[in-house]
Amino acid sequence: MARIFQYIKQTVRNADLVLLLLCVIATAFGCLVISSATNAEGSIRYVLVQIVAALIGVFLFFIVSSVDVDFFSEHRSWLVAFNCFLLLLLIPFGTDNATGNKSWLELPLMPVQIQPAEICKIAFVLVLASVMASHQNKPSGFRAVTHLGFHVLLILGLNMILSRDLGVTLIFVFIFIGMAFAGGISLIWFLVGIGGLAAAAPFLWGILDEYQKNRILILFDESIDPLGIDERYHTMRSIKSLTGGGLTGQGLFQGNRTQALGALYAQHTDYIFSAIGEELGYIGCVFTVLLLVAIIARCIWVGIRSGDYMRRLICFGVASALIFQVISNVGMCIGLTPVIGLTLPFISYGGSSLISMFAMMGLVSGVFARPAPTSHERYIRPPYNSY
Repeated sequence: MARIFQYIKQTVRNADLVLLLLCVIATAFGCLVISSATNAEGSIRYVLVQIVAALIGVFLFFIVSSVDVDFFSEHRSWLVAFNCFLLLLLIPFGTDNATGNKSWLELPLMPVQIQPAEICKIAFVLVLASVMASHQNKPSGFRAVTHLGFHVLLILGLNMILSRDLGVTLIFVFIFIGMAFAGGISLIWFLVGIGGLAAAAPFLWGILDEYQKNRILILFDESIDPLGIDERYHTMRSIKSLTGGGLTGQGLFQGNRTQALGALYAQHTDYIFSAIGEELGYIGCVFTVLLLVAIIARCIWVGIRSGDYMRRLICFGVASALIFQVISNVGMCIGLTPVIGLTLPFISYGGSSLISMFAMMGLVSGVFARPAPTSHERYIRPPYNSY
């Protein structure tokens, strides 16, 4: 028993408590905003779910932080199999929650639904970091790029085909881009990738649903739904809410649209930033963005602080996921990016999202605790041809 307490004490002492504190503050602020945003339909259930998810998330933060990332690297194949298994569960147990994307698992005997892609992001970062580390002496070589490309296309293909969730699929893409850039892959490969994407654009456009196409086209074509009664409906109401709070906002539990049931769509999830703007004003929006930027900056700082290639990539991969989600969610609320249904990290309601975010922060905390390999003798580098 004494040994267990000593282990717990050491784990807590070595963890990145500054990062944890920032995440807890963001989550507490999110719970407050969620409580206000769901007041019209009874907020207690939403807040309780978020608090339980936060407690589970903090627990996972310390668990993941206590595990040496080299252990994950040595078991890369299991991580790949785990991701594939989770996504394949969408075939028998997937549900769309009336969103058009079959992104949630409704498992028997499970009281809540699970979004597997949120969990897959964690393993995806570890897999890419491990693959790139196995080729770090020649990261831009053809063998390294094809090895990396295999894992990227595997997860992108499975998620898009099985769930049709474009938003989460783009998170995987952005994680890959951020890690590839940080890992020193030549810009020539980025140009090759852009060229390949341009060549495949007609095919990719063809597999999108009509509503997904329109969500992209309205950013460039003002003739699409100029009255705001169809494709632009939610965005226009979001902007009105966001700008309706002025400098200091109308006050928590006082927003005209936020408190009117159905007036602001998904005010506790996708459009929670608009609810913040209406009730807490420009000051509340700035506070939210600065808090999330501080979390991102901490992840990047921990990565720079580590001299180990793989550990640095893990931190940059986590930061990339956060950056994309923040830009996408805020941009969606102000009408600058397509509506792709991504939550605002730590702020929006969503148990799977919150738990996965804390687990990803645990990876960064693990790098903070062990910025370099603890034992070069224990580490077994995966072979170059291992998939």
